[in-house]
Parts: sequence; C-alpha cells; structure tokens
Amino acid sequence: MTTKSNSSPNLLKSASLIVIVILLSKIAGFLRDIIVANYYGASIVSDAYFYAYQIPALAIVILGGMGGPFHSATVSVFSKLIKNFDVKPQEETQKLFNTFETFSLLVFGSLALICFFFPQQVMNVIISQATPELSSLAAYHLKLMSPVILIGAFLGLYYGILVTYNKFLLPNIAPSMLSFGLIAVLLFSKGDDTGFYLAIGTTCGALLQLLLQTPVVLKLGYAFKPCFDFFNNKNFNDILELLMPAFLSSTIGQIGIYVDIFFASGLAEGQWTAYGYANRIFQFPVGLMLSALLVPLFPLFSRLVAEKKFDEVRHYFNKGVGSLIFVGTFMMIFIFISKTDLISLALERGAFTHQATLMVSEVLFFISLSIIPYMFRDSITRLYYSFNDSKTPFYIAMGSILLKIIFNSIFVKTMGINGIALSTTIITLINGTLLAILIRKKITIGYKQFFKQIGKIIFCASIVFVVGFILNMFLGKVLASTFILKIVKVLIVLGVILPLYLIIAHVLKIEYLEDLKEKIEKKLGAKFAKNKQ
Repeated sequence: MTTKSNSSPNLLKSASLIVIVILLSKIAGFLRDIIVANYYGASIVSDAYFYAYQIPALAIVILGGMGGPFHSATVSVFSKLIKNFDVKPQEETQKLFNTFETFSLLVFGSLALICFFFPQQVMNVIISQATPELSSLAAYHLKLMSPVILIGAFLGLYYGILVTYNKFLLPNIAPSMLSFGLIAVLLFSKGDDTGFYLAIGTTCGALLQLLLQTPVVLKLGYAFKPCFDFFNNKNFNDILELLMPAFLSSTIGQIGIYVDIFFASGLAEGQWTAYGYANRIFQFPVGLMLSALLVPLFPLFSRLVAEKKFDEVRHYFNKGVGSLIFVGTFMMIFIFISKTDLISLALERGAFTHQATLMVSEVLFFISLSIIPYMFRDSITRLYYSFNDSKTPFYIAMGSILLKIIFNSIFVKTMGINGIALSTTIITLINGTLLAILIRKKITIGYKQFFKQIGKIIFCASIVFVVGFILNMFLGKVLASTFILKIVKVLIVLGVILPLYLIIAHVLKIEYLEDLKEKIEKKLGAKFAKNKQ
C-alpha cells in the first residue's frame, strides 16, 4: 500500500523542478508580450485589453493560481482526508470536492454573467476617468474574456487536488498554456483594429489551461456532480474558514492595482500598456529569483521556528536575503544602464514604436528602484508566515491602499504613469520597513551586520553604475543603432560591469559573494566527482 508519506517527493528536488517550470512559464509569457507588442504596440487597443484583463486575472491568476487561496485551502483540507493515493477517493472526499466545485461555480459563474451582460457598467466603475472610446473598447474586451472568470472556478480547485497528490509538474506547467493559447490565436489572425483576437485568444488560452488539467483530475476519481451541501458539510466549512482570510489577503494587492487603474485611465494613450510591460520585465528576473529562494526556504523557516532554533532562522534569513539583494542590486544597475536597448531589442518591432520603447524605459527605471525593498519585503513576509502570523502583513498591506491613493494623487499629476511607478516603489519601501521593525516582537534579526553588508553592496553598485553609464554613453555615440550592434553594445556593457562588480565586492569583502562562490564550487565539485565515478 502506498501512503502519502511514502510517495512524498524530496522537497529540494520539487522546489528545483518548480523553479525550472516557472522559468519556462515566464519565458512563455515574455514571448506572448513580444507578439502582443508587435501587433498592438502601446495603443488604445492594448490599454483597453490590459484594463479589462485585470478582472479575469483576479480569478485565473491570483485566486486560482499557485499559492492562491483556492489552492491553499484545497491542499490544507484535502491532504487530511486523503489517506491513500492508490485508491479512488472515499465518498466523503468526493462529496467535499463536488460541494466546493458547486459553490465555486455559483460564485464565479455569477461574476462571469455580470461581466458578460454588464461589461460597460463594470468598466465605468474601474476606469471612470477614461474617454468614452477607451471605456467602450475595454468593455468589449471584458465581455469576450468573461468566461475566463468561470474557468477560474475550476482551476484553483484542480491545482490544489493535483498538488495534494504530489503532482507538482502539471499544475505549474498549465499556466503557460494561457500564453501559448493567446500566441497561437494571434499568429493565425495577425491582429486586428479592435483587439478581438487579443481578448478571444486569452479566453482560448484559459480554456486550454483547464483542458490540460481536467483529464488527470478525472483519472484520480474526481468526476464533478453538483452538490449543494453547503451548510451541513463540516469539511466544506473548514475550507471556507481558510478561504476567506486568504481571499482577503490575496485581493489586497489587486485592489492596489485597481487604484492604479483609476488614476491611469485618464492618462494619454499607451501609458497603462507601458506600465504593464515594464512591470512584467521587472518581474521576470525578480520573480524567478524570489521563487528560487523562497520555495525551499519557506518550509525551512517554518520547521526551524517550530523547533525554536532562532539562531538558525537568523542565519538562513540573513544569508538568503543578503544573497538575493547582492544579485538583485547588480540586476538593478544593469537595467538602469541598458534598459532602453533591452526593451528595444525585445519589443520594438511592428506596431511597437521607438516612442513606446522610451515610455516603457522610463517606467521601468522607477519600478526597478524597488528591487531591494521588494525582495526584502517578500522574504520577511514568509518569516511572518513561519510564525503563523498572516495578520501583520495583511494590516500593513491594507494601510498601503490609503497611501497609494495619496501618493498617486500627488505624483500622477506631474509625472503621469511614472508617478504610479514611483508611488509603488515608495510604498514597497514603507511596507518592508514596517515589517522589519515589527518582526522584532517575534525574533531579533541582527540588522546591524545585515545593513553593514547592504551598505557595502550599495557603495559597490554606485561605482559600477558610474563606469557602466559612461561606457554606455560612449558606445552609443560610436556604434550605429542597428539590432546587431545594440546586442554588441549590451554585451560589452555587461562584460565590463559584471567582473567589475565582483572584483569590487571581493575587495570590500562582501560576505554574500563568498557564500555564492562556495555554493557554486560545491555544486561544480559534486558534479565533477559524479562524472569521475
């Protein structure tokens, strides 16, 4: 008989696999952005799409995605009910599945119907400052994408079921289907003037994501049959108890996006699109690095806190976050120096003009200022979760909504979309600072040594930035602005500033460099020994 404990995969191996899959998913998303930019540029059509997409995105990405409330609540409850992976689920478990799925269908189905029949009214609330043309176009997109909201009802539950059965690969691959579905539709259609294929491609991609997971869920023994046992099912009540706080926490960030949308909707054409592209470029390396660290580190924090090994918690937190910031700071200065060339190489073709490149470049500068506080905030938030404290990060996030309104009101008037990016950076810094102060009620981190190393990193980065900036300006004058020569220019800059960054870090004795060297040497040494055998 195979039980759950016997079939549980190695944590580190699973984490490594997830990171690889996330990387592939981000690459798929990047390819999607390149194709969308080629067909629609930074225009009123792309603005309308990205405004409208925020509503189905809440269902399919935030609520139904990895770490979302539906996934987390499903794993927590179903993992206690399923005793054996090799047999069909018991009647009690099947009934819970059907009850939860029926509930989700009713809730998400109602929202989907509202967005289908009243899209204009919905968009008027979200982008009340938009022109009638933009508002009407966004409503058209929302109507076409409304089925995605209903699909989200299935995805969160399916994701949780698959992870409960230790099937990590499929649910982490599935989100990339959203990108591939959209890419396929756009390549066959070659775009249009209203964004019909853009919206319908998103719906097809979401459906493809669902179809990929459904056969496996059915094979596990979870065939859906409507069940309305909402009030007498204790297990379902347990799910709701977990679901509601997690739902509120997950939607706080989305509320912040809706605040940004409100202020951005009155800006010039293409600015919200520029913000979206800049944010996704920022998230590509930063999100991957955070996943690589936090997937294995979060369960380690939880175990060490449970065992009251607080010295080890401090050690791994400082080493892990410090290494993240050391690498992230170099990424930040490289983005500052080469951002325009990188965006031009990736997106500037077809309908995406050089003016659009400059817009994205400016926004990316202000967003990239948040790399250090962003990494620190997300890392220390996991430390709170290890102490079973989700309330403190939630309250701080709630307070940030009010600050977002205030800062957006101040900055957007004079800076346009760049003001929203700067507002986001400042709020991220404030959130990280408050979390750093309040964690002292649970554990002392030892910030003196930590910030001493961060100071060295910033000093090192400042020197490298000046050298790289001057070199980039010089190369811009002597090299023609062709695709190949832009690649050469970026590679020369990278080839100079990376070794310089490492050399100065070595001279300053930044300990995170030594940590990274030891990890690389151990990994290469183990690989060499294995090959030798």
